[in-house]
Amino acid sequence: MARKLLFEHINVPGINTFDVYRKQGGYRAVEKALKSLSPDDVVEEVKKSGLRGRGGAGFPTGMKWSFLAKPEGVPRYLVCNADESEPGTFKDRYLMTNIPHLLIEGMIVSSYALGANTSYIYVRGEMMPQIRILEKAIAEAKAAGFLGKNILGSGFDLELYVQPGGGAYICGEETALLESLEGKRGNPRIKPPFPAVSGLYGCPTVVNNVESIAAVVPIVNEGGDEYAKIGIGRSTGTKLISASGNINKPGVYEIELGVSVEEFIYSEEYCGGIANGKRLKAVVAGGSSVPILPANLILKTTNGENRLMTYESLSDGGFATGTMLGSGGFVVLDEDACIVRNTWNFSRFYHHESCGQCSPCREGTGWMEKVLHRLEYGHGTMSDIDLLVNVAKQIEGNTICPLGDAAAWPVASAIRHFRDEFEWHVTHPQEALKGNYGLAHYADPLPQIAQTV
Repeated sequence: MARKLLFEHINVPGINTFDVYRKQGGYRAVEKALKSLSPDDVVEEVKKSGLRGRGGAGFPTGMKWSFLAKPEGVPRYLVCNADESEPGTFKDRYLMTNIPHLLIEGMIVSSYALGANTSYIYVRGEMMPQIRILEKAIAEAKAAGFLGKNILGSGFDLELYVQPGGGAYICGEETALLESLEGKRGNPRIKPPFPAVSGLYGCPTVVNNVESIAAVVPIVNEGGDEYAKIGIGRSTGTKLISASGNINKPGVYEIELGVSVEEFIYSEEYCGGIANGKRLKAVVAGGSSVPILPANLILKTTNGENRLMTYESLSDGGFATGTMLGSGGFVVLDEDACIVRNTWNFSRFYHHESCGQCSPCREGTGWMEKVLHRLEYGHGTMSDIDLLVNVAKQIEGNTICPLGDAAAWPVASAIRHFRDEFEWHVTHPQEALKGNYGLAHYADPLPQIAQTV
């Protein structure tokens, strides 16, 4: 069984309450940090752990913390990004629902390390049950003396607030989140300056994902060196994966980074194999914003090695033959799934969620949605396929924030690996209209399909 750091006590009855969480060793990291470690010591432990941002970017967390400016007389802020809205990703919501005090404890320790006396958890507006759960957990922690003035007699003060978001995907981008937190429209800011220098209210700010902050608790409890022993290479520790699609056991899993993709999909400990005895066709490994890979490339790298659930292995080969771990939204598609429909669905999402600030994204996402709609419903032409590739190229790298890239990559990769399927929608318009897009309609699909594992 894989080691669990975040979900070790997830199935303990009442673990969502302060009393039960405390009995299971909760808030030991706060006691250790405030009583025996300096803020710089905590930052150093996070650096040694090798923890990388679990929201999708994968940037080293300790290094990000070390960039925080510390001007005299200016407040510093920690903001938790709980605006989880990437299609296929639901791990943060699961953690906040079931073990909210883990996040609260991580916020306290992280705020102490950063010298932040006011911190915020920015939660997607649709997650009202989770907002209420967090508010209750904060009240319990404050009543027990772990929030407020002079925590545990250490002289450290912290007020922690939950802020509902506006229900916009764009607010998952850290600067758009800060704009929204300030009461403005959630448009991304031009960088530099970066939030570490000028963030919330123009003050130095760190924005971290829910899982990243929760991971600080076991790092402080066990030490950064011990945490770094889990995983492989620069992919250290554990990772929460949201598994969905055509699998027998969808859900949220905590894996040790380094488990093979094949084991994750087919073992009973995790996804339990493809549902209904079907064959694997493709996987979106890290949420809707990452390139899709066919079965032969998601299971093996180009040199024939097993593809691993790590930042490095999944990205092996670049976007030509690789993808990204991203936010850990692992969507499995079986042999009957329609890649064109799946890609159109993603494009609808990005067109709807674009803030409209940048012309390539505002106009390009709309064009991609329209062209994919034509193809899916039997009205497309062969030139439409090349048009999609061209539009994706015009968007990629030409926007203020990564939403443009997130919209372009799925389209470009789907055509790169499944062009025959797009062409089939052009040559068989009546069949496309009926929704008949299973394997039987393709001349030679088997090289891309996992036969046996």
